[in-house]
Amino acid sequence: MGYFTVDGGRRLSGSISVTGNKNEALPVIAAALLSGGTVRLKNVPDIGDVRNMLEIASMLGASVVNANGNECEITAASITTSELPVDLSNKIRASALFASALLVRTGKAVITQPGGDHIGRRRLDTHFLAFRALGATLDIERRVSGSDVTMETAFIITAPTGGLVGADIYLDEASVTATENALIAAAGARGKTVIANAASEPHVQGLCRLLQAMGVKIEGAGSNLITVYGRCDFGGAVHEIGSDYIEAGSFVGMAALTDSDLTIGGVDAGVMRMILFQFERIGVVAEADAAARTLRVAGNQPLKIRKDIGGAIPHIEDSPWPGFPTDLLSILLVCATQSEGTCLIHEKMFESRLFFVDKLVGMGASIIICDPHRAVVVGKSQLYGASMSSPDIRAGMAMLIAAMAAQGRSVINNIEQIDRGYQRIDERLNALGAGIVRNDSRRAEDVRRR
Repeated sequence: MGYFTVDGGRRLSGSISVTGNKNEALPVIAAALLSGGTVRLKNVPDIGDVRNMLEIASMLGASVVNANGNECEITAASITTSELPVDLSNKIRASALFASALLVRTGKAVITQPGGDHIGRRRLDTHFLAFRALGATLDIERRVSGSDVTMETAFIITAPTGGLVGADIYLDEASVTATENALIAAAGARGKTVIANAASEPHVQGLCRLLQAMGVKIEGAGSNLITVYGRCDFGGAVHEIGSDYIEAGSFVGMAALTDSDLTIGGVDAGVMRMILFQFERIGVVAEADAAARTLRVAGNQPLKIRKDIGGAIPHIEDSPWPGFPTDLLSILLVCATQSEGTCLIHEKMFESRLFFVDKLVGMGASIIICDPHRAVVVGKSQLYGASMSSPDIRAGMAMLIAAMAAQGRSVINNIEQIDRGYQRIDERLNALGAGIVRNDSRRAEDVRRR
């Protein structure tokens, strides 16, 4: 496993462009397997999770071209297996999205509990309820997996004879990935499907745009009531993935905490209104230029938490779109440690996302954990360099930002987690003046042995 050494206290300057939206790239890769034609994807982020998804697509029988750049072509003329590879599926939660395409193409999908970030329980029940509504059946088996003779739970999903049938689906939670699985499955089901209580995030809308480009009629994209008119054939398509607003928000926080004057390019400010509003509540201001598709974070930010009317301590929480995204709550929490005042951070969606906070406390932050979902942050606190390990993508990025703002040198282990969601982050930030060195611990061990 690799690690970063980070020299803190350096100001950044210049401009940086955001990459394609990771959370859109993953479902559109899965949806590309609906078609026997070629689906060309543009603005694809070159990150670990995307590479894993493309490798899974290839192992299922698809031809993947230019997989290591920011464009790729996927041609699934034939699907050679209905079973996801366990080793790769265990690395990424989005692997479950292949289940819907496999159901449409082969009538069957065999998946195991997918991997991904360890941020709390992430149930699959909503996915299976959607498949059942479309006529599929579910069987569960315990299987021996791998040479270490570990046991895996296999979920065997089987479409009815004649294929999936359109239905009225009510999702028991507005899950993003369950909505995406339901959309892909409904695209290949006979007749009309109505998906109620659907997630409506920008990346869900991006998946809808790809399906429409492949010939599927969809109504209500961007709302919580989506109607899909299924079809049995799908054309090839060209689809450009939208910009990553989570990465843009990460750079906003990073610029503020390093007291940098930074321009962030390639931004769709229209999907960042709540993000920018919540950052302003803790004193971080970014100026949007919609025409130029940029955000500018000036130096000397006020970094003072704005009290609610009447002097109450502000309560900042995540919620489904168009609320503040859970993927940015870790970043905002780190920023709050450097803002004068007190605020309550409430992570409503995942009970383990705040578990990295003890690392910030070890760096000098003043944070009180109330329970698994809530933390009181009191700023401003001087942060000092420390050694820590990244538990998930967003916590890893939050740790990197904290290290860049800290006094002294920090070591961040398990940086593969950060690489899963941020493209060559060390190279891009070093070009702005950061002091980040990537180290391969295996090479270091080899040197010590010599």
